[in-house]
Amino acid sequence: MADSIIEEDLTIEGNILSGEGSVEVKGKVKGDLTAQSVTVHLDGSIDGELSAKTVEIEGRHSGRLNCDRLRLASTSVVQADITAQSMTTESGAKIDGKVKVSGT
Repeated sequence: MADSIIEEDLTIEGNILSGEGSVEVKGKVKGDLTAQSVTVHLDGSIDGELSAKTVEIEGRHSGRLNCDRLRLASTSVVQADITAQSMTTESGAKIDGKVKVSGT
Protein backbone atom coordinates (compact mmCIF):
# COMPACT_ATOMS: atom_id res chain seq x y z
CA MET A 1 0.00 0.00 0.00
CA ALA A 2 1.42 3.37 -1.06
CA ASP A 3 1.33 6.52 1.06
CA SER A 4 0.96 9.94 -0.59
CA ILE A 5 1.54 13.29 1.08
CA ILE A 6 0.26 16.63 -0.17
CA GLU A 7 2.64 19.06 1.52
CA GLU A 8 1.81 22.47 3.02
CA ASP A 9 2.95 24.49 0.01
CA LEU A 10 0.99 22.40 -2.51
CA THR A 11 -2.50 23.06 -3.91
CA ILE A 12 -4.03 20.41 -6.16
CA GLU A 13 -7.00 21.30 -8.35
CA GLY A 14 -8.62 18.13 -9.66
CA ASN A 15 -9.75 14.72 -8.48
CA ILE A 16 -7.40 12.32 -6.67
CA LEU A 17 -7.81 8.54 -6.65
CA SER A 18 -5.56 6.27 -4.59
CA GLY A 19 -7.09 2.80 -4.87
CA GLU A 20 -5.04 0.98 -2.24
CA GLY A 21 -3.11 3.75 -0.51
CA SER A 22 -3.41 6.42 2.11
CA VAL A 23 -3.30 10.16 1.51
CA GLU A 24 -2.13 12.78 3.99
CA VAL A 25 -3.31 16.30 3.21
CA LYS A 26 -1.16 19.06 4.70
CA GLY A 27 -1.86 21.47 1.82
CA LYS A 28 -5.02 22.10 -0.19
CA VAL A 29 -7.14 19.86 -2.43
CA LYS A 30 -9.85 21.41 -4.61
CA GLY A 31 -11.59 18.34 -6.00
CA ASP A 32 -12.79 14.89 -5.00
CA LEU A 33 -10.46 12.56 -3.08
CA THR A 34 -10.88 8.78 -2.86
CA ALA A 35 -8.44 6.52 -0.98
CA GLN A 36 -8.28 3.72 1.59
CA SER A 37 -7.28 6.16 4.33
CA VAL A 38 -7.23 9.97 4.43
CA THR A 39 -5.75 12.28 7.06
CA VAL A 40 -6.37 16.02 6.83
CA HIS A 41 -3.75 17.70 9.00
CA LEU A 42 -4.22 20.94 10.94
CA ASP A 43 -3.37 23.32 8.07
CA GLY A 44 -4.80 21.00 5.38
CA SER A 45 -8.10 21.40 3.57
CA ILE A 46 -10.27 19.53 1.09
CA ASP A 47 -12.98 21.22 -0.93
CA GLY A 48 -14.84 18.36 -2.62
CA GLU A 49 -16.23 14.90 -2.00
CA LEU A 50 -14.14 12.75 0.35
CA SER A 51 -14.47 8.97 0.31
CA ALA A 52 -12.34 6.46 2.27
CA LYS A 53 -12.52 3.58 4.72
CA THR A 54 -10.81 5.64 7.45
CA VAL A 55 -10.86 9.45 7.68
CA GLU A 56 -9.17 11.64 10.29
CA ILE A 57 -9.69 15.39 10.11
CA GLU A 58 -7.72 17.98 12.08
CA GLY A 59 -8.11 20.73 9.47
CA ARG A 60 -10.94 21.70 7.11
CA HIS A 61 -13.28 19.85 4.78
CA SER A 62 -16.23 21.06 2.75
CA GLY A 63 -18.29 18.80 0.52
CA ARG A 64 -19.71 15.31 1.05
CA LEU A 65 -17.93 12.80 3.28
CA ASN A 66 -18.46 9.03 3.08
CA CYS A 67 -16.40 6.61 5.19
CA ASP A 68 -16.44 3.60 7.50
CA ARG A 69 -14.58 5.22 10.42
CA LEU A 70 -14.39 8.96 11.05
CA ARG A 71 -12.40 10.84 13.67
CA LEU A 72 -12.83 14.59 14.04
CA ALA A 73 -10.21 16.37 16.12
CA SER A 74 -11.04 19.39 18.27
CA THR A 75 -9.49 21.64 15.60
CA SER A 76 -11.58 20.30 12.71
CA VAL A 77 -14.06 22.40 10.74
CA VAL A 78 -16.35 20.31 8.55
CA GLN A 79 -19.06 21.68 6.26
CA ALA A 80 -20.37 18.45 4.79
CA ASP A 81 -23.10 15.88 4.71
CA ILE A 82 -21.48 12.96 6.53
CA THR A 83 -22.22 9.25 6.12
CA ALA A 84 -20.15 6.96 8.36
CA GLN A 85 -20.39 3.61 10.14
CA SER A 86 -18.67 4.99 13.25
CA MET A 87 -17.68 8.49 14.29
CA THR A 88 -15.54 9.91 17.08
CA THR A 89 -15.70 13.64 17.72
CA GLU A 90 -13.47 15.55 20.10
CA SER A 91 -14.88 18.49 22.02
CA GLY A 92 -14.51 21.67 19.96
CA ALA A 93 -14.94 20.07 16.52
CA LYS A 94 -17.24 22.09 14.27
CA ILE A 95 -19.74 20.36 11.96
CA ASP A 96 -22.24 22.05 9.64
CA GLY A 97 -24.32 19.55 7.67
CA LYS A 98 -26.31 16.35 7.98
CA VAL A 99 -24.73 13.45 9.87
CA LYS A 100 -25.76 9.81 9.40
CA VAL A 101 -23.94 7.20 11.51
CA SER A 102 -25.12 3.65 10.74
CA GLY A 103 -23.30 1.89 13.56
CA THR A 104 -22.58 -1.23 11.49
